[in-house]
Amino acid sequence: MSTERRRAGGWRIAALAGLGLLALAGCYRQQMADQGRELPYDESSVFEDGRSARPRVPDTVPRGQVALDALETARTGPEGYVNQPPFPLTLEVLERGRTRFDAFCSPCHGRVGRGDGMVVQRGFRQPPSYHIPRLQQAPLGYFFEVPTKGFGIMPSYAWQIPAADRWAIALYIKALQLSQAAALADVPPAERQRLEAIK
Repeated sequence: MSTERRRAGGWRIAALAGLGLLALAGCYRQQMADQGRELPYDESSVFEDGRSARPRVPDTVPRGQVALDALETARTGPEGYVNQPPFPLTLEVLERGRTRFDAFCSPCHGRVGRGDGMVVQRGFRQPPSYHIPRLQQAPLGYFFEVPTKGFGIMPSYAWQIPAADRWAIALYIKALQLSQAAALADVPPAERQRLEAIK
């Protein structure tokens, strides 16, 4: 047998051995993929209670569902909204609401909530004014829920704005609504005199 034939035979044997190893590796991987599993409601000898389906671990939240606490609850039921914040209203809360509103809301809604923010002036779709009758009558919880879940073309801001700040923004929006509909008689006497002097 010539040297060339021996070399060709050696290459064939090496190639067949390589293919055999690849086939064995493929079988091994398939065996791993086809390992046994329990179906829901099957009996199981692994657990003492004999069930394959395990109960949910206490104090866990299913993926995609948020555990609601008082700070995240804007509704009293399927149709109604709360009209009180989950914490006391203070001047500091309103000031926090103003700064957060200016940062996150005013680009679309404008500084006083008329829907004429800078991005609207550049061609973005205009949101409704907070001062139309429908939104003037909307309860506080509505203004918390909209930035939480999003509405229309407005996305959710829940991941950007903490719940306490969303409540502060909602309170500031209600203050904006009051300010735009206020009369001079609504101003405290000391402030009224100062305003009248400016005229």
